[in-house]
Amino acid sequence: MKQSLRLLALTCSVTALTTTMTFSQNLSTSITARYRIVPNITYLTANNFDAKLDVYSRADTQTPQPTVIYIHGGGWTQGAKETQLFNLFPYLEMGWNAVNVEYRLARVSQAPAAVEDCLCALRWVMRNAKQYGFDTAKLVVSGGSAGGHLALTTGMIPASEGLDRQCPGTEQLRVAAIVDWYGITDVADLLDGENMRTFAVEWLGSRPNRFEIAKRVSPLAYVRPGIPPIISIQGDADPVVPYSQSLRLQEALQKAGVDHELVTIPGGKHGNFTRAENQKAFAAIKAFLAKHGLPPGASTN
Repeated sequence: MKQSLRLLALTCSVTALTTTMTFSQNLSTSITARYRIVPNITYLTANNFDAKLDVYSRADTQTPQPTVIYIHGGGWTQGAKETQLFNLFPYLEMGWNAVNVEYRLARVSQAPAAVEDCLCALRWVMRNAKQYGFDTAKLVVSGGSAGGHLALTTGMIPASEGLDRQCPGTEQLRVAAIVDWYGITDVADLLDGENMRTFAVEWLGSRPNRFEIAKRVSPLAYVRPGIPPIISIQGDADPVVPYSQSLRLQEALQKAGVDHELVTIPGGKHGNFTRAENQKAFAAIKAFLAKHGLPPGASTN
């Protein structure tokens, strides 16, 4: 499996500037024998925008497998799922399925559109679990930066908030765990004052109720008993997302009795961690997931 995934990594680097469809067509036979890759599936149409996702599902087993739903970052204003392929590799090496998600950026729709879209992506995964072999009891949502924020909201927001109305359904939207890479936990904190960030201002716009909306899309507003366990990774010198936001999340989770862990990268900035730092983070992630009944997928041997 690991040798095949190294080949996949090489293929990805060669085709990084092509479309996902071209990437899929050029994959080696040995990879496609293990993973069925279906790119650019439209999971939602809103505001004349077709939100798409890519599926990497095991083709060598009939048993439903643990599945990671990965959400790209970019301050809700930029970014693309195609840039996140390498973040899927640790999960593919574990034999998991993967779903790589895009969503409406601010230029298409301001907040809370991205939050709504990611909830709809989760609903799509649950509705199509049988077709692609997703184990709906073993879904993990992850992402970095704004993607980390969206991973948190996807796993934490209750149905009572009504943020899944773009894709109504009867499924109970729930994940088994959340893996948050330096995600925003308090959006309002970034709209004004010393922590103001232009990307957050752009995402919320100039609406008079922007602070109300910011609270509605902030993970800290949804900490309560019974939400999925959360592991967060962040550098304590992050210049983009204040490290204090991760600390506040951990404190709130502790008070609510939610199992949690914070992996701090000493001196770490906003991602771009060293190989050793990433290895440390992924070792902690794998241990955390295994603790919660999310081990590697079925062996290919």
